[in-house]
Amino acid sequence: MQLKTILLVEDNPDDEALTRRAFSKHKIAHQVVVARDGAEALEYLAGASRGDRIMPSLVLLDLKLPKVGGFEVLRRIRSEEQTRSLPVVVLTSSKEERDLVASYDLGCNSYIRKPVNFDTFLEAVETLGLYWLLLNEDPRSEKGRD
Repeated sequence: MQLKTILLVEDNPDDEALTRRAFSKHKIAHQVVVARDGAEALEYLAGASRGDRIMPSLVLLDLKLPKVGGFEVLRRIRSEEQTRSLPVVVLTSSKEERDLVASYDLGCNSYIRKPVNFDTFLEAVETLGLYWLLLNEDPRSEKGRD
């Protein structure tokens, strides 16, 4: 079984803990790497592009982040060849329609509002992990197979 890494870009420690618990409970990811602001996320991805770190199979991106905001992180992910096809799921508490539209305009693969109920959150994370890590076919993993 191929190891999967998720880059969780989240500055709220409570949301980070809930997300980790949800993944652990469902045994979805082998490794969750946390970036607590947008600058850390971009630094991690730059290292992964150079081969210094593991390229994540999925990025879970909050929008409201210190240092570099989520929209800028998404824009930069989509502007780099090494990360352009990386699945990015915006996982946010924002209920703003403009945030939803802007996220898709910038190339997110999915937009999910964080549920406040823990059971609903567990279900959402399980579905997320099953789809993006098990069912979705990643074009980056197809390179060199022919």
